[in-house]
Amino acid sequence: MFVTPAFAQAAGAPQGGIFSSMLVPMLLVFGIMYFFMIRPQQKKMKEHQAMLEAVRKGDQIVTQGGVIGKITKVKDDTEVEVEIATGVKVRVVRATIVKVMGKTEPVEG
Repeated sequence: MFVTPAFAQAAGAPQGGIFSSMLVPMLLVFGIMYFFMIRPQQKKMKEHQAMLEAVRKGDQIVTQGGVIGKITKVKDDTEVEVEIATGVKVRVVRATIVKVMGKTEPVEG
C-alpha cells in the first residue's frame, strides 16, 4: 500500500492561491457598499451643502435642535442670526440648519 510517485505528484496546491480566489468576492462587496451606502451619502451631503449656501435673509428654517425661526441676518459663512420669537434673536451656526421651510424671493436693489 505504498503511494506511487506518479500519483503523489498529481496532487498539488491550487494554481491561483487563496488571494485570487478571495479577490473577486471582496471587490463585489466593496462595489455593493459603494452603490448602496457611500454614493447616496455623498449625494445627500452635496445637497445639504448647496441648501446651506442658498439660505438668505427672510428664510424660515429648522435647526438640529428643533428650533424654528426666521433668518434676520447672514453674518458670515459659518453663522446666521435667527429670530425665534418677536424680539428674540439668536446666533446659529449655519451647519446646524436642517431644513429650509419657507424660501423668500430675493430682495432687489
